[in-house]
Amino acid sequence: MVSSVRSNLGAIQNRLEHTISNIDNASENIQSAESRIRDVDMAREMMEMTRANIISQASQSMLAQANQQPSSILQLLG
Repeated sequence: MVSSVRSNLGAIQNRLEHTISNIDNASENIQSAESRIRDVDMAREMMEMTRANIISQASQSMLAQANQQPSSILQLLG
C-alpha cells in the first residue's frame, strides 16, 4: 500500500517537473519571439524616420533652389 502511494506520488512529481520544464521552454520561446518582433518594429520605424528625413532634406533643397532662381535671373538681366 505505502509503496503504491509512493510510486504514484513519484509519477505525479515527474509529470509536474516535466510540465514545469515545458512551461519554462514555452516562456523562453515567447520572450524570444517578442524580442524579434520588437527588433523588426524598431528597424521599420528607423527606416520610416530615415525616409522622412530624406524627403524633408530634398524638399528644403528644392525650396532653396527655387528661392535662388529669381535672384539669379535678375543678376543675368541686370
